[in-house]
Amino acid sequence: MNNLERSPLHSVHGDAALTSFGGKPFVDAYANENRACGLVDLANLHRVGFRGAQAAEFLSGKGFNLPQVPNTAVRQPGGEWIARLSMNEYFLLGALNDGGERLAQLETGWTLSQQANYCLPRQDSHTCLALFGARISEVMAKLCGVDLSASAFAPGSVAQTSVARVNGIVVNTGTDDGPCFHLLFDRASAHYLWHVLIDALQEFDGAPAGVTALPR
Repeated sequence: MNNLERSPLHSVHGDAALTSFGGKPFVDAYANENRACGLVDLANLHRVGFRGAQAAEFLSGKGFNLPQVPNTAVRQPGGEWIARLSMNEYFLLGALNDGGERLAQLETGWTLSQQANYCLPRQDSHTCLALFGARISEVMAKLCGVDLSASAFAPGSVAQTSVARVNGIVVNTGTDDGPCFHLLFDRASAHYLWHVLIDALQEFDGAPAGVTALPR
């Protein structure tokens, strides 16, 4: 593991120190990293979707705890997150401690059956960034028309919205003490949105960061 070539953003990370989870490379830290807020590239973290009238039955049968209503998300005991996008569609985001390997195996093992449940590969269609820090709702207010303040967008909330004119999904994966948003959006927009967010962060003493800085 000596590069980030799986990530569409590998070219922006320069000589940042790397680490590995589940055999997948991630930026561990940048030099002199100690900022009030930061942006982390999680493109290599596995993600997958499931849709269908029996998708909930399928996922529950695999041991996952599911959100009860659309536009909410639940953290799993293993560290994964499941976001419910509609009555019958779920977006699963892997745990960092295994690089999302549990979800990769779930996707690999899925087969079409008589159940109304369809696997939606998301690794190549979507990418993932994590935005963390006490002022991330202010950062997002510069780029997004939805109110993502703590009073309106609590941990476990999901917004399907536009960020800097890019359609995507914002999942509040943080806590009151450790604010964090996961941003899921079209992979082709990775470079554009990375630079837009970095520019917005600078006003709040923010910068690129590695996974070591993420709230745990």
